[in-house]
Amino acid sequence: MWALLKGGRVIDPARGIDEITDVLIEDGIIAAIGNQQSAISNQQFEVFDVSGKVVAPGLIDMHVHLREPGAEHKETIETGARAAAAGGFTTILAMPNTDPAPDNRAVVEFVLARGRETGINVLACGAMTKDMAGQEMAELGDMAEAGAVALSDDGHPIQNSLIMRRVMEYSGMLGLPVLTHCEDKALTADGVMNEGIVSTVLGLRGMPAAAEVSMVERNILLAELAGCHVHIQHVSCAGSVEAVRKAKARAPSTGSGWVTCETCPHYFTLTDEALSDYDTNAKVNPPLRTAADVEAIKAGLADGTIDVIATDHAPHSLEDKEVEMTVAAFGMVGLETALPLVITKLVDAGVLSLSQAIEKMTHAPARALGLDRGTLAPGSPADILILDPGGRGSVRAAEFNSLGRNTPFDGWKLNGAAVATIAGGRVVSGEVRAVSEKSEVLSGR
Repeated sequence: MWALLKGGRVIDPARGIDEITDVLIEDGIIAAIGNQQSAISNQQFEVFDVSGKVVAPGLIDMHVHLREPGAEHKETIETGARAAAAGGFTTILAMPNTDPAPDNRAVVEFVLARGRETGINVLACGAMTKDMAGQEMAELGDMAEAGAVALSDDGHPIQNSLIMRRVMEYSGMLGLPVLTHCEDKALTADGVMNEGIVSTVLGLRGMPAAAEVSMVERNILLAELAGCHVHIQHVSCAGSVEAVRKAKARAPSTGSGWVTCETCPHYFTLTDEALSDYDTNAKVNPPLRTAADVEAIKAGLADGTIDVIATDHAPHSLEDKEVEMTVAAFGMVGLETALPLVITKLVDAGVLSLSQAIEKMTHAPARALGLDRGTLAPGSPADILILDPGGRGSVRAAEFNSLGRNTPFDGWKLNGAAVATIAGGRVVSGEVRAVSEKSEVLSGR
């Protein structure tokens, strides 16, 4: 089957394209970009008018907690995939802090099998250590053979430097990136928010930025020693941005490991003052930092130090969040709010151009994970986001596709809406109206 997305503003940062043109799809694959109607005049096809909209590669989120197996009351692979599609994501990477953890071939294969039952691309990230306990390396080779595309310690950061070095050495041989949660647990201990003036006023134990920065620097040094690709997850503070910036500046001349990093929308949108009314939905790890840190994150995005925008989507049940701050779970959902937050807080605010923002959510994560996605190049899977950057709406947590409702953004009015999400040539969320003779509506869930 042929389909033509006609008259949209096509943005494909991987190929430097930003122009009003058409996108031709054939059997779930991008066939061509440009005025292609004459090329398919002898074929049966439908034309979909997307004028006034942006046509971009489907978004890629390399940091998602799907909770399955083990905590399906919080999220399942199916509900997480549905939330991702609603947010414009066509590819997501499932983090390994599940029960059991994907520390072996069988669990990786389970995650991938369940992912194939959804309408989008669900990838598996293997655990670095057995049971994510940080004491003994997991079956890294078996997980790579089973299809894991990365390794991570997210949620249970490895404290032992020797263990981390060995993981990095093996990951380098396997060609897998190491995604690291940088936190010195001895410094954060039982802290619940950023250590600073606000935590002092609220009477809550703090988590100093130094706990993150020190481990960012350690993991960069170990990656340089091991010669592997290290990806720093959820960068939250100025010191971490500077550490990555310095590492990138010296990497070309030293031949050291490849360093990339990500941040999340809440780190360029909120400060630790969001916890002033003891809203547990704003309790995340690493914690929300200061206004100066927010500005540093924005600067890191603007100058390219921060490669990727991910969500760290972390759904929790009401029982996990509607409790005292000291015992509430860390994390917030993000798949259905990330795109409008990026449009409103970065693009509309002049921090990034729309093309730059899309690049950090498509081509950059694809490159970091070694994926043949994140582009509209002919021959690529037809994973497409149709975006209305001027569309304005309110966040309604009660209507999320995710099982999680834990967001501090409920009720916020934001710009930017995913009109439709297409994965493998099939609409998996939203709708696109045909303008061919039948004028049918191609719609998703």
